Amino acid sequence: MTKLNRYGISIPFGGLSLADHKEAFREVVDLGYTDVWSSEADGADGFTPLALASAWAPELRLGVAIIPAFTRGPALLAQSVASLADMAPGRFVMGVGSSSNVIVERWNGIDFDQPYYRTRDVVRFLKAALTGEKVTEQYQTFKVGGFRLGIVPAEPPPILVAALQEGMLRMAGREGDGAIINWLSADDVRTVAPIVHDAAAAAGKPPPEIAARIFVCPSDDADTVREQAKFAIAAYLNVPVYAAFHRWLGRGHQLDAMWSHWQAGDRKAALSAIPDSVVDDLVVHGTPEACKEHIERYVQAGVDTPALSVLPLAGVDTRQAVRDLAPG
Repeated sequence: MTKLNRYGISIPFGGLSLADHKEAFREVVDLGYTDVWSSEADGADGFTPLALASAWAPELRLGVAIIPAFTRGPALLAQSVASLADMAPGRFVMGVGSSSNVIVERWNGIDFDQPYYRTRDVVRFLKAALTGEKVTEQYQTFKVGGFRLGIVPAEPPPILVAALQEGMLRMAGREGDGAIINWLSADDVRTVAPIVHDAAAAAGKPPPEIAARIFVCPSDDADTVREQAKFAIAAYLNVPVYAAFHRWLGRGHQLDAMWSHWQAGDRKAALSAIPDSVVDDLVVHGTPEACKEHIERYVQAGVDTPALSVLPLAGVDTRQAVRDLAPG
């Protein structure tokens, strides 16, 4: 495997309480990982695991992929970002995105309204607020009146934008410092990464970072992995934003039957309709060596920071998988 500048793993680890992660974080460092990346959906919030990693493993760069643009007020979000950046100067990467109607509306009771503009406005606000200036601004989706951060990080963190289709990808390059991508194949990266780079170049900005959450299961029991992975694929790819993303990528003909059965309420038929080839595209599986070779394909296609997310399928133990997938 080629020596990578960045090689990340998703945290927290399933089956382990946050209070018991100190040893796990130290092992991640010893294994050669450079980054840990959190997320925020229905488990731990996105910031707390990174705060613990900052204290227990200060060698690691910390990233969050992602914090939804809707679920915190602008000032509170800026405070959280500034606090973590102050804890880990130069080692924190902030990820923000629209998230989905499921998380924003169904789980948090917030209107999923104008997701593109809300994300853009949050990025613009954070860029301004993290400099320490007083922000009084009427954005398209919210208004801020006279807010100034009480903690100003010495080094404002890069802000990456979770992006699927062209509009968000261009915005990630133009407004942010790069993009966070997921649920796509290595070949799909060749479609999305140039859009981010072209937008950054057109805006006169440095080359953007492309971080990818890559779902991995180091097991050579391909039949079981494929059968079980279809549950995760169906759960995500039936969310409207992801369905639109895969239609845009040209995967509609492979997934139309799954979408039709899902809409009709026949979950079993929907799962059966997912082709094995789609699983093989979107989930890295096989022996650890085969997985590492597949991850390298993402890097060769344009990913700067692979952030591995272990899927504990086919009896795979997450902690052992982290060891098996370590760089080197």
